Amino acid sequence: MSSNGRAKDVSMREGEEASRAYANGDFIEGAEAFPPRWEAAAATFRAGLGSRARLDLAYGPDPRQRFDLFLPEGLPRGLAIFFHGGYWMAFGRETWSHLAQGPLAAGWAVAMPSYRLAPTARIAEMVEDAARATAAAAREVAGPVVLTGHSAGGHLAARLACAEAPVAPDLAARLLRCVPISPLSELEPLIPTAMNDTLRLDPAEAATESPARAARRPTTAVTVHVGGQERPAFLWQARLLSEAWSCPWHVEPGRHHFDVIDALADPASRLVADLLGSGEVSRP
Repeated sequence: MSSNGRAKDVSMREGEEASRAYANGDFIEGAEAFPPRWEAAAATFRAGLGSRARLDLAYGPDPRQRFDLFLPEGLPRGLAIFFHGGYWMAFGRETWSHLAQGPLAAGWAVAMPSYRLAPTARIAEMVEDAARATAAAAREVAGPVVLTGHSAGGHLAARLACAEAPVAPDLAARLLRCVPISPLSELEPLIPTAMNDTLRLDPAEAATESPARAARRPTTAVTVHVGGQERPAFLWQARLLSEAWSCPWHVEPGRHHFDVIDALADPASRLVADLLGSGEVSRP
Protein backbone atom coordinates (compact mmCIF):
# COMPACT_ATOMS: atom_id res chain seq x y z
CA MET A 1 0.00 0.00 0.00
CA SER A 2 1.31 3.46 -0.86
CA SER A 3 1.85 6.14 1.77
CA ASN A 4 -1.18 8.01 0.39
CA GLY A 5 -3.25 4.84 0.70
CA ARG A 6 -2.14 4.28 4.29
CA ALA A 7 -2.90 7.89 5.20
CA LYS A 8 -6.36 7.60 3.66
CA ASP A 9 -7.00 4.37 5.58
CA VAL A 10 -5.94 5.99 8.86
CA SER A 11 -8.13 9.00 8.13
CA MET A 12 -11.13 6.75 7.44
CA ARG A 13 -10.62 4.85 10.69
CA GLU A 14 -10.32 8.09 12.64
CA GLY A 15 -13.52 9.34 11.04
CA GLU A 16 -15.36 6.13 11.92
CA GLU A 17 -14.17 6.32 15.53
CA ALA A 18 -15.16 9.98 15.80
CA SER A 19 -18.61 9.25 14.35
CA ARG A 20 -19.09 6.33 16.75
CA ALA A 21 -18.20 8.53 19.72
CA TYR A 22 -21.21 10.77 18.99
CA ALA A 23 -23.65 8.10 17.76
CA ASN A 24 -26.07 8.30 20.70
CA GLY A 25 -28.91 6.23 19.28
CA ASP A 26 -26.65 3.27 18.56
CA PHE A 27 -26.12 2.81 22.30
CA ILE A 28 -29.68 3.39 23.58
CA GLU A 29 -32.07 0.45 23.63
CA GLY A 30 -35.28 1.27 21.76
CA ALA A 31 -33.88 4.56 20.50
CA GLU A 32 -36.23 4.62 17.52
CA ALA A 33 -39.27 4.81 19.82
CA PHE A 34 -38.28 8.09 21.45
CA PRO A 35 -39.11 10.62 18.67
CA PRO A 36 -42.74 9.48 18.15
CA ARG A 37 -43.19 9.39 21.93
CA TRP A 38 -41.89 12.96 22.23
CA GLU A 39 -44.09 14.18 19.40
CA ALA A 40 -47.23 12.62 20.88
CA ALA A 41 -46.55 14.05 24.34
CA ALA A 42 -45.81 17.48 22.84
CA ALA A 43 -49.04 17.53 20.80
CA THR A 44 -51.12 16.48 23.81
CA PHE A 45 -49.51 19.18 25.94
CA ARG A 46 -50.18 21.94 23.39
CA ALA A 47 -53.79 20.89 22.95
CA GLY A 48 -54.36 20.89 26.69
CA LEU A 49 -52.92 24.36 27.19
CA GLY A 50 -55.52 26.06 25.00
CA SER A 51 -55.14 29.83 24.68
CA ARG A 52 -52.05 29.80 26.90
CA ALA A 53 -50.15 28.27 23.97
CA ARG A 54 -49.19 31.01 21.51
CA LEU A 55 -47.85 29.15 18.49
CA ASP A 56 -45.80 29.96 15.40
CA LEU A 57 -44.59 33.42 16.41
CA ALA A 58 -42.09 34.84 13.91
CA TYR A 59 -38.66 36.19 14.79
CA GLY A 60 -37.39 36.30 11.19
CA PRO A 61 -38.46 35.74 7.57
CA ASP A 62 -37.42 32.08 7.22
CA PRO A 63 -40.15 29.47 7.89
CA ARG A 64 -37.97 27.94 10.61
CA GLN A 65 -37.48 31.27 12.36
CA ARG A 66 -40.49 30.73 14.58
CA PHE A 67 -41.09 30.10 18.28
CA ASP A 68 -43.91 28.84 20.47
CA LEU A 69 -44.66 30.63 23.72
CA PHE A 70 -46.37 28.86 26.62
CA LEU A 71 -47.85 31.03 29.35
CA PRO A 72 -48.52 30.13 33.00
CA GLU A 73 -51.67 31.02 34.82
CA GLY A 74 -51.28 34.56 36.07
CA LEU A 75 -48.38 36.96 35.54
CA PRO A 76 -45.15 35.14 34.52
CA ARG A 77 -42.29 35.22 36.99
CA GLY A 78 -39.91 35.32 34.06
CA LEU A 79 -39.07 33.59 30.79
CA ALA A 80 -37.35 30.24 30.22
CA ILE A 81 -36.10 29.41 26.71
CA PHE A 82 -35.37 25.89 25.46
CA PHE A 83 -33.29 25.17 22.35
CA HIS A 84 -33.82 21.72 20.86
CA GLY A 85 -31.15 19.23 19.85
CA GLY A 86 -30.64 17.15 16.72
CA TYR A 87 -26.99 17.88 15.87
CA TRP A 88 -28.05 21.17 14.20
CA MET A 89 -29.56 19.00 11.42
CA ALA A 90 -32.92 17.72 12.67
CA PHE A 91 -36.08 18.36 14.72
CA GLY A 92 -37.98 21.53 15.50
CA ARG A 93 -39.77 23.18 18.38
CA GLU A 94 -42.97 21.10 17.92
CA THR A 95 -41.35 17.89 19.21
CA TRP A 96 -40.51 19.22 22.68
CA SER A 97 -43.49 21.27 23.91
CA HIS A 98 -44.16 18.96 26.85
CA LEU A 99 -40.78 19.78 28.37
CA ALA A 100 -42.18 23.21 29.24
CA GLN A 101 -44.24 21.66 32.05
CA GLY A 102 -41.64 22.07 34.79
CA PRO A 103 -40.96 25.82 34.46
CA LEU A 104 -44.60 26.47 33.57
CA ALA A 105 -45.82 24.86 36.79
CA ALA A 106 -43.43 27.13 38.69
CA GLY A 107 -45.02 30.21 37.13
CA TRP A 108 -42.54 30.87 34.31
CA ALA A 109 -43.37 31.42 30.66
CA VAL A 110 -41.51 29.10 28.29
CA ALA A 111 -40.40 29.85 24.74
CA MET A 112 -39.32 27.09 22.35
CA PRO A 113 -37.75 28.26 19.09
CA SER A 114 -36.98 26.43 15.91
CA TYR A 115 -33.93 27.62 13.98
CA ARG A 116 -32.45 27.11 10.55
CA LEU A 117 -30.66 23.79 10.13
CA ALA A 118 -27.65 22.47 8.24
CA PRO A 119 -26.86 22.29 5.39
CA THR A 120 -28.98 25.39 4.70
CA ALA A 121 -27.33 27.29 7.56
CA ARG A 122 -23.93 27.24 9.21
CA ILE A 123 -23.67 26.85 12.99
CA ALA A 124 -22.68 30.51 13.31
CA GLU A 125 -25.98 31.44 11.64
CA MET A 126 -27.88 29.21 14.04
CA VAL A 127 -26.30 31.11 16.93
CA GLU A 128 -27.64 34.30 15.35
CA ASP A 129 -31.07 32.66 15.13
CA ALA A 130 -30.91 31.70 18.80
CA ALA A 131 -30.07 35.28 19.75
CA ARG A 132 -32.86 36.71 17.61
CA ALA A 133 -35.38 34.22 18.99
CA THR A 134 -34.36 35.08 22.54
CA ALA A 135 -34.74 38.79 21.89
CA ALA A 136 -38.17 38.30 20.30
CA ALA A 137 -39.44 36.09 23.12
CA ALA A 138 -38.05 38.49 25.75
CA ARG A 139 -40.11 41.29 24.21
CA GLU A 140 -43.22 39.24 24.95
CA VAL A 141 -42.44 38.49 28.62
CA ALA A 142 -41.02 40.85 31.22
CA GLY A 143 -38.53 39.92 33.91
CA PRO A 144 -35.53 37.61 34.11
CA VAL A 145 -34.61 35.25 31.29
CA VAL A 146 -33.07 31.81 31.74
CA LEU A 147 -31.70 29.59 28.99
CA THR A 148 -31.47 25.86 28.51
CA GLY A 149 -31.07 23.47 25.61
CA HIS A 150 -30.19 19.89 24.85
CA SER A 151 -27.18 18.59 22.89
CA ALA A 152 -26.85 20.96 19.89
CA GLY A 153 -29.41 23.11 21.70
CA GLY A 154 -27.18 22.99 24.76
CA HIS A 155 -24.45 24.40 22.55
CA LEU A 156 -26.73 27.26 21.47
CA ALA A 157 -27.74 28.03 25.06
CA ALA A 158 -24.09 28.06 26.12
CA ARG A 159 -23.13 30.29 23.18
CA LEU A 160 -25.63 32.90 24.37
CA ALA A 161 -23.98 32.77 27.80
CA CYS A 162 -20.62 33.70 26.25
CA ALA A 163 -19.34 37.20 26.91
CA GLU A 164 -19.12 38.00 23.17
CA ALA A 165 -22.48 36.48 22.21
CA PRO A 166 -24.55 38.50 19.70
CA VAL A 167 -26.92 39.77 22.39
CA ALA A 168 -27.81 43.41 23.03
CA PRO A 169 -26.63 44.77 26.42
CA ASP A 170 -30.14 45.30 27.78
CA LEU A 171 -31.08 41.69 27.02
CA ALA A 172 -27.74 40.37 28.29
CA ALA A 173 -28.48 42.00 31.64
CA ARG A 174 -31.66 39.92 31.87
CA LEU A 175 -29.96 36.58 31.12
CA LEU A 176 -29.53 35.41 34.70
CA ARG A 177 -28.96 31.67 34.32
CA CYS A 178 -28.07 29.06 31.72
CA VAL A 179 -28.30 25.29 32.07
CA PRO A 180 -26.82 23.52 29.03
CA ILE A 181 -27.94 19.87 28.99
CA SER A 182 -25.45 17.43 27.42
CA PRO A 183 -23.95 20.33 25.47
CA LEU A 184 -21.52 20.20 22.59
CA SER A 185 -19.07 22.72 23.99
CA GLU A 186 -15.98 21.96 21.87
CA LEU A 187 -16.73 21.51 18.17
CA GLU A 188 -13.37 20.48 16.76
CA PRO A 189 -13.89 16.73 17.51
CA LEU A 190 -16.90 16.83 15.17
CA ILE A 191 -14.83 17.77 12.11
CA PRO A 192 -13.78 14.16 11.29
CA THR A 193 -17.30 12.76 11.78
CA ALA A 194 -19.62 11.77 8.98
CA MET A 195 -22.11 14.42 10.08
CA ASN A 196 -19.63 17.11 9.07
CA ASP A 197 -20.47 16.39 5.44
CA THR A 198 -23.66 18.26 6.31
CA LEU A 199 -22.43 20.67 9.00
CA ARG A 200 -19.39 21.84 6.97
CA LEU A 201 -17.49 22.77 10.11
CA ASP A 202 -13.94 23.97 9.53
CA PRO A 203 -11.27 24.70 12.17
CA ALA A 204 -11.96 28.45 12.12
CA GLU A 205 -15.69 28.06 12.75
CA ALA A 206 -15.09 25.35 15.34
CA ALA A 207 -12.82 27.73 17.23
CA THR A 208 -15.21 30.68 17.03
CA GLU A 209 -18.36 28.74 17.91
CA SER A 210 -17.01 26.50 20.71
CA PRO A 211 -18.30 27.83 24.05
CA ALA A 212 -15.46 26.09 25.90
CA ARG A 213 -12.98 28.36 24.11
CA ALA A 214 -14.84 31.55 25.02
CA ALA A 215 -15.29 33.49 28.22
CA ARG A 216 -18.57 33.19 30.09
CA ARG A 217 -20.58 36.35 30.67
CA PRO A 218 -19.94 37.05 34.37
CA THR A 219 -23.56 38.01 35.07
CA THR A 220 -24.97 34.73 33.70
CA ALA A 221 -24.71 31.84 36.15
CA VAL A 222 -24.17 28.47 34.47
CA THR A 223 -24.74 24.89 35.65
CA VAL A 224 -24.06 22.06 33.19
CA HIS A 225 -26.22 18.90 33.27
CA VAL A 226 -25.44 15.55 31.64
CA GLY A 227 -26.66 11.98 32.00
CA GLY A 228 -24.48 9.46 33.76
CA GLN A 229 -25.13 6.82 31.07
CA GLU A 230 -24.25 9.06 28.14
CA ARG A 231 -21.48 8.42 25.66
CA PRO A 232 -18.03 9.23 27.11
CA ALA A 233 -17.72 12.02 24.55
CA PHE A 234 -20.70 13.84 26.06
CA LEU A 235 -19.46 13.40 29.62
CA TRP A 236 -16.16 14.88 28.43
CA GLN A 237 -17.93 17.77 26.67
CA ALA A 238 -19.90 18.61 29.82
CA ARG A 239 -16.89 18.40 32.11
CA LEU A 240 -14.82 20.49 29.70
CA LEU A 241 -17.31 23.34 29.77
CA SER A 242 -17.59 23.25 33.55
CA GLU A 243 -13.81 23.44 33.86
CA ALA A 244 -13.42 26.16 31.23
CA TRP A 245 -16.07 28.29 32.89
CA SER A 246 -15.40 27.33 36.53
CA CYS A 247 -19.07 26.47 36.91
CA PRO A 248 -20.85 23.49 38.52
CA TRP A 249 -21.77 20.41 36.57
CA HIS A 250 -24.23 17.71 37.56
CA VAL A 251 -24.21 14.11 36.35
CA GLU A 252 -27.71 12.63 36.56
CA PRO A 253 -27.36 8.94 37.51
CA GLY A 254 -28.88 6.38 35.18
CA ARG A 255 -29.88 8.85 32.47
CA HIS A 256 -28.81 8.58 28.85
CA HIS A 257 -28.81 11.16 26.06
CA PHE A 258 -32.46 10.69 25.18
CA ASP A 259 -34.05 10.68 28.64
CA VAL A 260 -31.86 13.17 30.53
CA ILE A 261 -34.20 15.93 29.31
CA ASP A 262 -37.27 14.35 30.94
CA ALA A 263 -36.52 16.24 34.14
CA LEU A 264 -37.51 19.52 32.46
CA ALA A 265 -41.13 18.36 32.65
CA ASP A 266 -40.88 17.84 36.43
CA PRO A 267 -41.21 21.04 38.52
CA ALA A 268 -39.60 19.22 41.48
CA SER A 269 -36.45 18.16 39.60
CA ARG A 270 -32.95 19.40 40.25
CA LEU A 271 -32.73 20.43 36.61
CA VAL A 272 -35.69 22.80 36.89
CA ALA A 273 -34.40 24.12 40.22
CA ASP A 274 -31.00 24.90 38.69
CA LEU A 275 -32.65 26.57 35.71
CA LEU A 276 -35.05 28.74 37.70
CA GLY A 277 -32.74 29.36 40.64
CA SER A 278 -35.34 27.97 43.02
CA GLY A 279 -32.89 26.51 45.53
CA GLU A 280 -33.70 23.27 47.26
CA VAL A 281 -35.64 20.57 45.44
CA SER A 282 -37.92 17.96 46.92
CA ARG A 283 -35.60 15.11 46.03
CA PRO A 284 -31.95 14.76 45.00
